[in-house]
Amino acid sequence: MQQTQQQLIKVNGIQLSVHIAGPESGKPVWLLHGFPECWYSWRHQITALAAQGYRVFAPEMRGYGATEAPEAVEAYDLITICGDIQGAMNHFGHEQVAMIGHDWGAPIAWHLALLEPARVKAVCGLSVPFGGRPRQPAINMMREAYKDKFHYMLYFQTQGPAEAELAADIPRTMRLMMHGLDSQAGGALVQDKPADSAWLEDYTDPGRQPAWCSDEAFEVYVNTFEQSGFCGPINWYRNFERNWERTEPLAGRQIEQPALFLIGDRDPVGALEAYTIKKMPSVVPQVEQHVIADCGHWIQAEKPADVNGLLLPFLERHFPAT
Repeated sequence: MQQTQQQLIKVNGIQLSVHIAGPESGKPVWLLHGFPECWYSWRHQITALAAQGYRVFAPEMRGYGATEAPEAVEAYDLITICGDIQGAMNHFGHEQVAMIGHDWGAPIAWHLALLEPARVKAVCGLSVPFGGRPRQPAINMMREAYKDKFHYMLYFQTQGPAEAELAADIPRTMRLMMHGLDSQAGGALVQDKPADSAWLEDYTDPGRQPAWCSDEAFEVYVNTFEQSGFCGPINWYRNFERNWERTEPLAGRQIEQPALFLIGDRDPVGALEAYTIKKMPSVVPQVEQHVIADCGHWIQAEKPADVNGLLLPFLERHFPAT
């Protein structure tokens, strides 16, 4: 992997860890990871982007790794987390950037495109589409749709049990989630069991991470959560109502920048977000969408050649390195 430099900076009331690679003169590209991942999930893209001449910035998002993890649940709403990246862009003097996010990083990228239309020149979301501000908080719709079933996001709403379960055996947790989100058949997002059950209790540890995750990469993932725990990352899921309230000024706004959306054909999020994906061009007029074959949720690590083969030409068209 391309060698990176870690910088710890003070922004938006926290210490933010940012891993940086590529020529200092290169145009800045931001890579925002999701859950339960870390900056290292972008290792294949960091190498490719730096080789193309971009200056790459991969933060450890709020609550992860060496970045601070405030205790308060409300410290993890979407607008606040966007503020972390806005503050970091200010710190580094960025006037024009490309913004790329996966999983929870995707909504941050999409909303930064809305909040910073002059600065974010191109935007890419992996796995999670943008459908505009919903008519009500998404968690309300989940409670109605899954009131008789277990849904991991509903499980996450109660403080304590989820973070304790996931932290009890971090390597096992990571193996189960990596394998479980590899395909729709194995996806453990919605389960036919009581809503107050533990998430991963019924699953057998496969004993090894998937082939796409090397031992070195797996160690970085595990070390990230051994360092920071799961409370901060899960707090992201406890802010659906607050996110909805704080994004009211953005209601009805379209993302006008050139946009790219990528998702794996075996990603369980595809089924959950099928309607949003279909309507996405109505709120992101310049979006181009691609489905990557034989690919689960961990798209940039599972199929790095496919992702880079779409991402680099997109950036070359809309935010060229030179």
